[in-house]
Amino acid sequence: MKLATLRRGRAAAAPGITAIARLDRRTKRITHRLRPGEIAVIDHVDLDRVAADSLVNCKVAAVINAAPSISGRYPNLGPEVLIKAGIPVLDAVGEKVFEQVSEGQRVRLHGDSLYAGDTLVATGFRQDADTVAAAMLDAKAGLATQLEAFAANTMEYMRRERELLLDGVGVPDITTNIDGRHCLIVVRGYDYEQDLRVLRPYIREFKPVLIGVDGGADALCEAGYTPDLIVGDMDSVSDEVLRCGAEVVVHAYPDGHAPGLARVQDLGVKAVTFPAAATSEDIAMLLADEHGAALMVAVGTHATLIEFLDKGRAGMASTFLTRLRVGGKLIDAKGVSRLYRQRIGARSLLVLVMAAMIAIVAALGASDVGRSYITVLADLWDGLIFWFRDIW
Repeated sequence: MKLATLRRGRAAAAPGITAIARLDRRTKRITHRLRPGEIAVIDHVDLDRVAADSLVNCKVAAVINAAPSISGRYPNLGPEVLIKAGIPVLDAVGEKVFEQVSEGQRVRLHGDSLYAGDTLVATGFRQDADTVAAAMLDAKAGLATQLEAFAANTMEYMRRERELLLDGVGVPDITTNIDGRHCLIVVRGYDYEQDLRVLRPYIREFKPVLIGVDGGADALCEAGYTPDLIVGDMDSVSDEVLRCGAEVVVHAYPDGHAPGLARVQDLGVKAVTFPAAATSEDIAMLLADEHGAALMVAVGTHATLIEFLDKGRAGMASTFLTRLRVGGKLIDAKGVSRLYRQRIGARSLLVLVMAAMIAIVAALGASDVGRSYITVLADLWDGLIFWFRDIW
């Protein structure tokens, strides 16, 4: 008993960060299990901003990455997000960490080393603001190579998906009425929460078709809305949201295989598939465009060159070409917030009516005829008061 107490005391006094470890090679999946104060063990080369934002929102104590968070291919945005949030990052510890550490095990991060009890299980490179800044500067030199790869990838994508891009071949039929309406396409990406707050007056007035892309459907529900359409591979949308009554379109591989379809069907939800090599957010835009959307407002999607690169080279071509396809119909949410001005609201209208009534009363009180009307109204009011007193 005394020995156990002594060991606990030594563990509590050990330097560094001690917490429960959660492990997953896909950062998107681990965020569903993480609790505040836990340590995330991931395997994510070139950690992107969306993944980093998710980890920050989970309030993790530290991030252990089996892969390099900055490989040098391009200046990815994720590590800087984590460092600015004050989250320690231990980089490039190697894949063996997934064999040395178990889910839910208590581990300790100290310096550039990770311990399970007193056993050293992994070592890596400890990132800080200076190392991230230096790595980002070096990574900018890789942009030219990435742009060349992007050009080649674009040509390959055009060759495989030209019928979809040019003629809409393969776009499924849906029951949701989109023709002539605005569509709000929500991805759980960059600044989605802030954009949804800004767009509340727009949503209230124009009542757009609400399209959630995977976790974007949960984002809509968290903001107080119910999605009309859920589009994606169904790996990051919750069961509850899938059952909300929205129409479901499952993103499938070009050969028609849709890994997410079985999950949707197991929940008793009907769905159609959309086979395409594009990303889920891109097929949501193509779906809305093909079914006659008058305007598409995008929340949390990628808009700049660095964001395209941060998304990963495999998805860059479809994102770029999809935006060429939908043309001027697509507006970023931030642009809507700058251009859109809400019409007079109910509160403003009430204030306006009250001001008008005060002006009328003042005008009546300033004239003889007005004072006579006020006297008659006062007598009527007194009569009503006496009448109520007699009844009660």
